Amino acid sequence: MDTDHAEGVLLGLACGDALGRPVEFKSAAEIEAEHGTLREMVGHGTWRQPAGTVTDDTAQARCLARSVADRSEFDPADIADRFVEWYDTEPFDIGIMTRRSLQKLKQGVTWETAGRDVWEASAEGSNAGNGSVMRCPPLAVAYPDDPSMLGQVSRQSSEITHADPRCTYGCAVVNLTIAAVMRGDAEPLRTALNYVEPEAPEELLTALEPIARGDERASLPTSGYVIHTLQTALYDGLHTGDVETAIVRSVNRGGDTDTIGAVTGAIAGARFGATALPDRWLAAINAETELRTLAAQLMKL
Repeated sequence: MDTDHAEGVLLGLACGDALGRPVEFKSAAEIEAEHGTLREMVGHGTWRQPAGTVTDDTAQARCLARSVADRSEFDPADIADRFVEWYDTEPFDIGIMTRRSLQKLKQGVTWETAGRDVWEASAEGSNAGNGSVMRCPPLAVAYPDDPSMLGQVSRQSSEITHADPRCTYGCAVVNLTIAAVMRGDAEPLRTALNYVEPEAPEELLTALEPIARGDERASLPTSGYVIHTLQTALYDGLHTGDVETAIVRSVNRGGDTDTIGAVTGAIAGARFGATALPDRWLAAINAETELRTLAAQLMKL
């Protein structure tokens, strides 16, 4: 792993998040009617924020990255505290399960328990969102050569707010894929799936098998359900010819555009590096300098 590709993970995540933010919840047809193909950072739209504004995806990824960089280790209790500090700033965008888990943390519930309590109280259909996979990629920069550790910390990072195994193992799959990409693995998603296969939910494995094959007929939904997000982001992130096309394609599919764009951006950023990201995008986001610094700090681990 080199600095360019490490930076590509964090900056790609932020660029995908910011490009998708103004069209979140819109359909592909609605995006096309308003923007043609959305390629530029635009303002207003969903959440009514200036062009280049990132959402909770990047904000939580920064909390996680700062914790690991500051402490030189993965400390889920510290990460949970930083999530609560961020929550107290009253962010304009935050997922339902994340909000409920962080409220429990504020009440003194431990990180091991808060997300699990929320998961167990949530009905099927509202218990496996994408709110943890969107923030987990910094861990792949910190632990790229230790799949056992990377899988473990990825799952634990999810459990703080999203304890469903589809979410915890979804984070492991994303990060093991990114790490394999940065090691030059020819089949990174296959490597990731093989690693988690003994324990991961069958639904997750079955959904991602066609993506690992690069099957163009693979289902690519765009909802906030964690498996849908993984299907689409892994396909566009791994099977597109350049990082800009990957992020643009994922965002213009509509749906949960900021998160699908963020995960796609992290994966494609690992493939192509930060130098491949458009300068106009990097100039628009307000986190470039800090994310480059965090990438360098995480690499030192």
